[in-house]
Amino acid sequence: MGVNELPLSLVLSWYEQKAVAILLTLLHLGIKNIRIGPSLPAFITANVLNVLVNNFNIMPISTPDADLKAILG
Repeated sequence: MGVNELPLSLVLSWYEQKAVAILLTLLHLGIKNIRIGPSLPAFITANVLNVLVNNFNIMPISTPDADLKAILG
């Protein structure tokens, strides 16, 4: 079983600069279905977000209720 098949949910908050290093590490490891927020970092342009969504299923967070419903199924 691969790590992307495990019942895990990752939500990465952009409150510190370390979050960029964490995101790059997760992407290098091939981790998918990561939610990021509360706002997108400045380096994630529309084109970059499109690539991340297509290749890694990166999702911006929305409301707490909607995110919890999606994460918990």
